[in-house]
Amino acid sequence: MNAPRPSNPAIARAISKPGVKSGGLRFSEVEIQGLFGHEAAEDEIPKRLQDYYFKTDTFDEFQSDVPLRLVVGHKGIGKSALIQIAMLENKKSGILSILIKPDDIADIATDTTDHLRTVRLWKDGLIRIISSRALEGVGAVFGDELAGRVASTSGNIISFLRETLKTKDKYDLKPVNEGIIDSFLKTGQISVFIDDLDRGWKGRQEDITRISALLNATRDLVNENRGLKIRISLRSDVYYLVRTSDESTDKIEGSVMWLSWTNHEIFVLLVKRIETFFSRAIVDDSLLDLNANRLARYLDPVMMPKFEGAGLWQDAPIHKVLMSLIRKRPRDLVKLCTLAARSARKNKNSLIATKDFQSVFSEYSQGRIRDTINEYRSELPEIERLILGMKPSKKEKKTSEGYLYDTAALLKKIDNIVAGGDFYFASGKKATKKELAAFMYKINFLTARRDRDNQKIARSYFEENRYLSNEFVDFGFDWEVHPAYRWALQPDNLESIFETLALSDDD
Repeated sequence: MNAPRPSNPAIARAISKPGVKSGGLRFSEVEIQGLFGHEAAEDEIPKRLQDYYFKTDTFDEFQSDVPLRLVVGHKGIGKSALIQIAMLENKKSGILSILIKPDDIADIATDTTDHLRTVRLWKDGLIRIISSRALEGVGAVFGDELAGRVASTSGNIISFLRETLKTKDKYDLKPVNEGIIDSFLKTGQISVFIDDLDRGWKGRQEDITRISALLNATRDLVNENRGLKIRISLRSDVYYLVRTSDESTDKIEGSVMWLSWTNHEIFVLLVKRIETFFSRAIVDDSLLDLNANRLARYLDPVMMPKFEGAGLWQDAPIHKVLMSLIRKRPRDLVKLCTLAARSARKNKNSLIATKDFQSVFSEYSQGRIRDTINEYRSELPEIERLILGMKPSKKEKKTSEGYLYDTAALLKKIDNIVAGGDFYFASGKKATKKELAAFMYKINFLTARRDRDNQKIARSYFEENRYLSNEFVDFGFDWEVHPAYRWALQPDNLESIFETLALSDDD
């Protein structure tokens, strides 16, 4: 099947070279980014991001007309992409919006010895930075007078901005922003997005206190400033620590939304990226209504439809292989497909083949372990010893369940690892076996699993059921090391993984 010509000129040139069939792919870096997107939404071309972004119900909830929303999810789940799309839509609608990054607030409320004072410092600091960023966003030129007004403001943000913008001629505002100014003066609405707050997170008590104070300060600000909407993104482990360490955050819980994806939604996301790459018009709802087998046809111009491997993976639909190896995070899919596409380029394939995927599983797996260690070392300094200690023993390798444990077997496995030395959280607290099991579940290294009567496997992630791994209750689930990590844990016997790993049935 010959694909339509891509609209991106660079991509069109890349696949129109002599010797390449019409619609054929060479998997250049330009093509790969066009097909699968950037790993980080903030690095993506805004127009391209808008083209391929797939909106779930979560997006509508995020953009709903409520003053405060805290979006929580693992790294790579799409929090920054959600914010980028929301800001682009706000701009199109003429809504005054600003983005605050960690560097902007690095010096605010660094003294956490007095919680109430820390909240006050956050409020004062946010009032000033929101005011100044809003004025910068509409093109105000900061002279001494305007800078002085911003530095001294400590009251209502909306009132301050309205009063200032009514005298906009004094501040040499850019004409291109007149529409946004007029809209703000009419509605009094401003949206503030705070992203990447977990950058530099160490899991220390002062870090927890500082984030907790920030959340309390934003709650106060939206209550005191009608028309102000604040959206904050946090990694799930950061929020979990803050929520379980500070009782004052119970007032924030009603504003929390957990960002998660089903495998089917991620499959649709992949299809939409491919279809928009080839400039084909599609409707999100129509794709979402298709079953997995029909969606799989959209992959045909890019990859072989079947996985020509061995064992349980033999002749499996390629989408089942992809969905089994990602941790329900869009970024995992981008990484896996990107690595395989580069292998296809090296092998001069016009479609990504089974051997291309097989050749990168180990690299992909090692990358997920390294990312996990880097991401969560701040909470559990010896996380590497814990994860690598989950490698199957010689006895376990001889069974088909080397990565599958009931609760008793899992705790025994952890007990063997702890025999090499106790584990301590960054807070200094000694970790119990059950706490280590809960930790591995929380970071998606372990998934909860229950085999259904019809031989299908149901897997549950931390975001879907945050209370399965509990210090006191056993809910009857088994525990499974996620497939994404297994090639790195078993580099000496890769082929056996195909013989023992059941593919996911969660379409």
